[in-house]
Amino acid sequence: MTDVERALRPEERLSARLRALYGAWGYAPYKVGRFEEYELYMRNKSFLTDERVLAFADTDGKLMALKPDITLSVVKNTREEDMPLKIAYAESVYRVPRGAQGFREIMQAGVEAIGELTEWDFCEVMLLAARSLQLIRPDGWQLDVSDMGIIASILSGAILTAEEQALLLSHIRSKDAQGLAQRCVALGVPEDIRTILLALVETAGPLLPALERLESIGLPPACLAPAASLRAFGEAAQALGLSRVSLDFSVASDMSYYNGVIFAGFADGVHTSVLSGGRYDPLMARMGKRGKAIGFAVYLDQAACLADSAGDREAVSVPGTGTPAEIALRCEALIREGRRIRVTGEGEKP
Repeated sequence: MTDVERALRPEERLSARLRALYGAWGYAPYKVGRFEEYELYMRNKSFLTDERVLAFADTDGKLMALKPDITLSVVKNTREEDMPLKIAYAESVYRVPRGAQGFREIMQAGVEAIGELTEWDFCEVMLLAARSLQLIRPDGWQLDVSDMGIIASILSGAILTAEEQALLLSHIRSKDAQGLAQRCVALGVPEDIRTILLALVETAGPLLPALERLESIGLPPACLAPAASLRAFGEAAQALGLSRVSLDFSVASDMSYYNGVIFAGFADGVHTSVLSGGRYDPLMARMGKRGKAIGFAVYLDQAACLADSAGDREAVSVPGTGTPAEIALRCEALIREGRRIRVTGEGEKP
């Protein structure tokens, strides 16, 4: 760890490492403002993890809000002449974290790819998500992936209202196979569709084997292309030694915003996801932009302590005995060796 890194907070150190990773893959640094018009978030409430927003009146009376989300700002401010756009950011958002009571400033780092994207572009972003998790916790991470296009295609085979589809989706998200089966019967979902929906819940596991099991039951034609894309990503991840990737359709979100792959990243030692992302073409259309889009965010406040833990174990205690000059020389010698130090006082345990 360099002297510059030691002077930074854990979140800042991790942010710097992630930005270096993204920059090496050709993602340009990007900066967004701290606030946007309040109306932007009210029009897109279901895209937010929490609908509560910190708002204030500007000097001209216009209602503004501290940004609770990065993606909305990126899409809103991207011009078509700038596409295709591949950017990396390290920004703060202002929202109520899951399980908390009040607003907090939350540091995030991530990437967005927007425009006429290729299948490789989608694969690349997912590989970067896996690499990010590996950087955070080399010996204990997992990336769970699913595809909203597959889920939507299967649900479209039954004559259901949007509300009924949302009910079935809630059972898939909670991995409630029994409840899903009962709800399908109550709604009159045909048996062949019911079988496939139950398979989505029951085939969770390492990506490539889980895909084989799912494909063996016979997917609808509309699901074949997204399944092939997942397979291509799985093979690319395997080629890079990124083996901790799983298929898990409980990773799901609003179908009006996400239309393709969606994923969440986890690290040992944190009980919630430290990374989330997905493909959000419908949001582009909703905001009057042409093209496709995919991205993810790393929650630095949750992940930084894990990425920094190895460095913490390397700290060396320096006895605070002798003259200040003697203590200073002992400290300086260790620092020059690249060690981290902590001076202990008399009677203090090293």
